[in-house]
Amino acid sequence: MKRIAAFVAAMFLLTAGTWAQDGKGIYNKYSDHEEVSAVYISSSMFKLIGKIPDMELGEGSSMDLGSIIKNLNSMYLLDCEDADLTKEIKADVDKFIKKYDFEMLMEIKDKGEVVRIYTTGNEKTVTQFIMTASEYDGFTFICLDGTMSRADLEKAIAKATQNME
Repeated sequence: MKRIAAFVAAMFLLTAGTWAQDGKGIYNKYSDHEEVSAVYISSSMFKLIGKIPDMELGEGSSMDLGSIIKNLNSMYLLDCEDADLTKEIKADVDKFIKKYDFEMLMEIKDKGEVVRIYTTGNEKTVTQFIMTASEYDGFTFICLDGTMSRADLEKAIAKATQNME
């Protein structure tokens, strides 16, 4: 009986460790901590948002994000400024990124702050988009799950950066 109980406990621990290595798992693990600000958006909300007209970017320019937004399944956001908890969250996010072989698209380093953007998918489709931001003892994690057209995402990014010039 003790062997069975030990086996079940070991399996639970292994499963819990694996479960915590995806966006939803990381969100569920940390979202109830008092030191963490958390936001979850469901696919139903994204479908509703996808019906909103083009987004104005200023100077008479607009961008249609509907084709990207309506295909999202979920968004998970965590923001923490507790140094010890930040280390834990970062470690779980790093394991998640390595496990699913995310590609780093961009890294920005400025005065102690580091922002990184990662995606996973194929040449036509992005299935997950992650952005992390680290600053001293703070950390922000944003994970978008869904099926986004890489071409639509590239158009949106190009349009947004064009308007920044």
